[in-house]
Amino acid sequence: MPALTEEKTLDIVLDVKVKVTVQLGSCQLSMREVLDLSPGAVIQLNQHASDPVGLYVNDKLVAYGDVVVVEDNFGIKITELVGSEPLKS
Repeated sequence: MPALTEEKTLDIVLDVKVKVTVQLGSCQLSMREVLDLSPGAVIQLNQHASDPVGLYVNDKLVAYGDVVVVEDNFGIKITELVGSEPLKS
């Protein structure tokens, strides 16, 4: 069997779908508080509005960024890759 080059090996996985999630913040609620939720309820998160959000790929944190609006959709502008220096604006 011929050996695969590094480039061909990488090509095999480039089209694999992964789950990308942006975490805006979190909080802890008791089950009673969850059951008391209703439309219009506001849940306070443990993150300030100016804090960067986390970008996760398959539940692994890979970057931080700022929430942006693109046309009528939310997006994320990457500001820092995990394990590297913050990106300059």
